Amino acid sequence: MKERELRRRCRRELRSLGVQPPLRVEELCRLLGEKRGRPIRLLPYALPAPGPFGLWVATDTTDHILYQKETSKAHQDHIILHEVGHILADHRSDDDDPEFWRSAPGDLSLGAVRRALRRTSYDEEHEREAELVATIILEWASVLDHVTPRASKNPALQRVQTALGDRQGWL
Repeated sequence: MKERELRRRCRRELRSLGVQPPLRVEELCRLLGEKRGRPIRLLPYALPAPGPFGLWVATDTTDHILYQKETSKAHQDHIILHEVGHILADHRSDDDDPEFWRSAPGDLSLGAVRRALRRTSYDEEHEREAELVATIILEWASVLDHVTPRASKNPALQRVQTALGDRQGWL
């Protein structure tokens, strides 16, 4: 997919989810899971190095995103959003590494897994596309988090902010 179309698609998706600044990746995943009718379960995990930083595992009922526990919160958010990129693009599984599955959490047994994607490089188009989704979301969030005034808890002030406020967001 071309970058321009990918950016449009991300904006549409974020608008449809009602994601508001400041970006909270966990909330984005909750909203996306609700919309898709498949909860997204975020699992910090000490993934072996060298190896992937993140892994998307789809079972019959749930999407699991395993992400490197041993890194910064900013890097974890990027890893999670990369895996969200795979979900949004409905990428197909390309992984059948038995070594990983032997060390995976017990509730992600190989028999229950329908699809799994993990990244170790960006040689393949679907990896570059997922990485671009993460970058687009974080890029917009960094701008919106700084230019969007915080919503007041006072209902009267909220009405004024809505009436007079700039219509920023995922435009």
